[in-house]
Amino acid sequence: MHRGSSRPSLGERAADSGVRPAGPLPEPAPPPPRQESAGRHCWVHAPPGTAGTVPGLLVEWRQRPEGWQGRVAYAVPGPHGPVLVEAWFPAGSLEQR
Repeated sequence: MHRGSSRPSLGERAADSGVRPAGPLPEPAPPPPRQESAGRHCWVHAPPGTAGTVPGLLVEWRQRPEGWQGRVAYAVPGPHGPVLVEAWFPAGSLEQR
């Protein structure tokens, strides 16, 4: 028992139960490798809902028959504050920050 406690700890109760562990736990899987190109800052030219150019976060690229596109998250003004938008843009609409 721990000081100031009238009840046995969880570890003590488990030891007193008579149940023994089956064996060592398996090693956890390693985390996926970090992608250096993920989550890059960019400028988004003329996105819907805004005028001009806004800062964005480029999440990923994909290639389509019409060319490369980037999935970008950016904020636009809303009636109750900023709204987060996520959309695909042609590569020509994006500029590296």
